[in-house]
Amino acid sequence: MRPPPWWTLLPAAAAPVLLFAGWTVAGERQPDGYNGVDDTISELAANGAADRWIMNLTLLAVGSCYLLTAAGLRPVPVVGRAILAIGGIATMLVTLFPQPEAGPSDAHGVIASVACLSVALWPAGAVLVGRLSGAWPSALAWALRPAVALAVTGLLLVLVGWFAFELQSRGSWIGLSERIAAGTQACWPLVVVLTTRRAAHRTTVAEVR
Repeated sequence: MRPPPWWTLLPAAAAPVLLFAGWTVAGERQPDGYNGVDDTISELAANGAADRWIMNLTLLAVGSCYLLTAAGLRPVPVVGRAILAIGGIATMLVTLFPQPEAGPSDAHGVIASVACLSVALWPAGAVLVGRLSGAWPSALAWALRPAVALAVTGLLLVLVGWFAFELQSRGSWIGLSERIAAGTQACWPLVVVLTTRRAAHRTTVAEVR
């Protein structure tokens, strides 16, 4: 199993850090009425938001991190990497379709949904395609094992569903549920990179011995 190159660690680790820092700094720049537990991340980049460039820059950076991570994850079947890359592109495109000052935006909702679902579905997509193609490596990192990858996708979809429920019902945890979902999604690529590099290293050592 080929390990991801060392540089893959940089974007994989940067994505959750940038996301957390971005929504924290952008949230602090908003008027007193903004509350991260109640209000969405999209509102930080919406038309009329204070210093909306902060969250826009964050989304561009996080989307780029997903793209670079997908490019470096060599042990993952190409379809799984492509789904993660689609999530990265959609995350960046959110900046072109901001939420309006008042009322919903269909374009923003579609692009944001594609971003959320792609970054949630890529672990399962990689597993299913890898198993069906027969190209799944025998020396798997635990993060790429079918049971783990499917369980993670299930968890991510539950978190996205929680956010969708809060959003549709205008619940009191809209912002919190979105941040938990987005933060968990941003952390998983780093787990995959770390475990695949470790598994590849152990395989190499075993072959040498």
